[in-house]
Amino acid sequence: MAARPEGTPCWADATFSDVEEAERFYADVLGWTFGEASTGFGGCTEARADGRAVAAVVPPMPGQEGPSRWCLYFATGDAAATAARIRDGGGELLMEPTRIGDLGTTCLARDPGGVVFGLWQAGVHEGFGATAVPGAYCWAEVFTREPEKSDAFFPAVFPYRSKRLEDGTDFRVYELGGRGVLGRMRMTDDFPPEAPPYINVYFTVADCDEAVARAVERGGVLRFGPMDTPFGRFAAIGDPQGADFSVIDLTTTAGEAPGTTGVI
Repeated sequence: MAARPEGTPCWADATFSDVEEAERFYADVLGWTFGEASTGFGGCTEARADGRAVAAVVPPMPGQEGPSRWCLYFATGDAAATAARIRDGGGELLMEPTRIGDLGTTCLARDPGGVVFGLWQAGVHEGFGATAVPGAYCWAEVFTREPEKSDAFFPAVFPYRSKRLEDGTDFRVYELGGRGVLGRMRMTDDFPPEAPPYINVYFTVADCDEAVARAVERGGVLRFGPMDTPFGRFAAIGDPQGADFSVIDLTTTAGEAPGTTGVI
């Protein structure tokens, strides 16, 4: 596989205090299967859709227990250089670039508005083995109360061009090579004040309503939707351990996609 362009979303994982419970939930909702836990790499367990790597679930490191949440990683050819741009852009490194055997090099960071994300410099593990098919990642959005900070930061770290949707909302799309790879949404008063900024990860499903029903039956919480959009029918869900994510049926669309303006 050719190297992914700098800034392309390339992997996702989440930390769970009860990994086995998380595996049961996502197996039921997204159809994932799981490999063996990797004892040499923090107990990381790879999730697969149709045999292809799509995410990972990880137990917390001792002393680092906290709320479960999904983390999105962006491709980089040089994690140290990208980490320097993160610092220069006002971001914070939560974990310095760290080599994970021959798999690759990882890094965790936070943007100036508090959004946590990761970097992945691929070794033998290239990241997602599939995208935009049932069970696999397809999209993500930065949710932040300080959008001006994210809008300045992410295009300074990665070679993004930023465009605003012409639909009356404070929503931007970050593009690479003319293709949207990440959204940015202002958090409104609909979010409880204690909710931190985050990146919402979307996983593809064959039937949004069916996925929502399975999630709720297994202890998940429906946050929003299901709703039809020009991009697909989607819903936002909280899993039983509190990690938020969205599911989307890309084949069920409604309406015209809004235009974009304001390239920066």
